[in-house]
Amino acid sequence: MDELNGKLIACQILITGLIARVANEQRDPLRFLTDFRDEIKAVVNGVNIAGMENTDRVRATAQRTVDELFSLMKPPSGD
Repeated sequence: MDELNGKLIACQILITGLIARVANEQRDPLRFLTDFRDEIKAVVNGVNIAGMENTDRVRATAQRTVDELFSLMKPPSGD
């Protein structure tokens, strides 16, 4: 289980870096991140979770994970 958690954390870090890199190449990085976050949340809300009794709990955890990923990103500096 620890190995799986480590791989998931590594994946989150990789995705966060990729999103930040793409955002930096946009004219308005903050707007890009906001729009992208909203799209990801819509996907999480619409994804079909099969084989579980309590899908609301899984969906809530996924939503929190999305929020955590985007909270790691800081707005661009004024420099």
